[in-house]
Amino acid sequence: MVTLTEIITTKKAYTDSENDLLYLGIFQDKKLNPRQRSLDALLENKLSKAMELEDFTGKKDKQLMLYGDDSIKRIVLVGLGQQKKYTSDRARSTAANITNHANSLNVSEFSVDGDSFNLGKSSSAQAFAEGLLLGSYEFNDYKSNQEDNVKAESMTMFGNVDKKSLDKGLVLGTSVGFARDLGNHPANILTPTYIAREAEKIAENSPKMNYQVFDGKEFKKMGMGAFHGVAQGAKEPAKMIIIEYNGGRKTQKPIALVGKGLTFDSGGISIKPSPKMDEMKFDMCGSATVMGVLQAVSHLKPRINIIFAIGSTENMPGGNAQRPGDIVTAYNGKTIEVLNTDAEGRLVLADVLSYVNKKYEPAAILDFATLTGAVLIALGNRASGVMGNDVSLMKEVKKASELSFEKVWELPLWEEYTSEIKGKYADIKNIGEPRLAGTITAGAFLKEFVGDTPWVHFDIAGTAWGPKEPSYQPKVGATGVAVRLVYQLLENRI
Repeated sequence: MVTLTEIITTKKAYTDSENDLLYLGIFQDKKLNPRQRSLDALLENKLSKAMELEDFTGKKDKQLMLYGDDSIKRIVLVGLGQQKKYTSDRARSTAANITNHANSLNVSEFSVDGDSFNLGKSSSAQAFAEGLLLGSYEFNDYKSNQEDNVKAESMTMFGNVDKKSLDKGLVLGTSVGFARDLGNHPANILTPTYIAREAEKIAENSPKMNYQVFDGKEFKKMGMGAFHGVAQGAKEPAKMIIIEYNGGRKTQKPIALVGKGLTFDSGGISIKPSPKMDEMKFDMCGSATVMGVLQAVSHLKPRINIIFAIGSTENMPGGNAQRPGDIVTAYNGKTIEVLNTDAEGRLVLADVLSYVNKKYEPAAILDFATLTGAVLIALGNRASGVMGNDVSLMKEVKKASELSFEKVWELPLWEEYTSEIKGKYADIKNIGEPRLAGTITAGAFLKEFVGDTPWVHFDIAGTAWGPKEPSYQPKVGATGVAVRLVYQLLENRI
């Protein structure tokens, strides 16, 4: 969870306030700003003397702490690097470093001179707030011996900073933290039922949301043979969760967000090797992305219609489990040869995508899934792989990526790849040729279930957990990837 939960803004001068810990930004080779010079004078030139003594010139990520007086007890100078290279993402990572540093000093609150961090721009102010919260993220729910260290819960922002942007950043940072929490819970706690209950809690508190859940026992009768096949070997009941958010005009077609929610993936009969199988609790991170956006939407209330859809189950071996060679019929009528039961996420998504596409006729669909290990080979953990069937929607995704600094890279989805999933005994098969374009053929499979609706698929297997950079990424565990990107895309559509 994020431990920082409050950002207070004030236009008072920090020289007129009492502060236990105050952070001041310094651009490389720049002089102190007027307010900082006033503070320096009050402290008998302690700032300028310390900078000269320690050769502090404002280089990126350098910090210098000194002691002030009874009014401002500790002051930390934060190097911001060259001003022309100070992007909103630099502001985000700088803020995360500040919260980390404050927590290392065991303080419950601290202050920031917002003007010195160039937070006059709304995008920088929002990013800074996001970074403050994400830098405070910890997941200690299951540690019996909790450290007694005090954590920063509140901060005060001085200066002429847009409060609305800060508040939005606080919501988005909290929502990413929520998505991280979901990913980090173990599979014996975070079940499909757990996700369904969390979704219901959010929906119940928003008058613009309608919640519906379908139990796995209903899937076969509903015609969801692909989803049913994956779920049939699991003890935990599978769920399809649907939430309608009606924030736009009644005539406006919704945008659909679809998440893969495999709360544990053993591989089924095509069982995975044991090393790192514990990480397969993260196979529900696509659903965590959708849930994080759901929480953000419930607070920020954008004027747009959205369908949130999650297909959640375990994929387990056993006497009732799906077998390699089985043939199932998806919701849209296509038959599928299941040649590998470890390629199960696409089977779940096939039915959820088909259902959402038919029932809601959305203007666009985005789906999120830790779908293939192959995307790690292609892109590592620096970017999510994206594929789609619509140039305009893909441009929207890329624009949101650039603004949120959550990197994506488009992979081709040429018609030729469709031939690689053509089935021998059924319409299609759930894997392509071994070792060849695994991420792309998985995308080609999903394309069969969205019809002509504009659609983009996010393969987040490389970015959903593991990345430790920039500094606002967690030291361990789930990242809450794409929550900020997707909300940016939704906002761009308004």
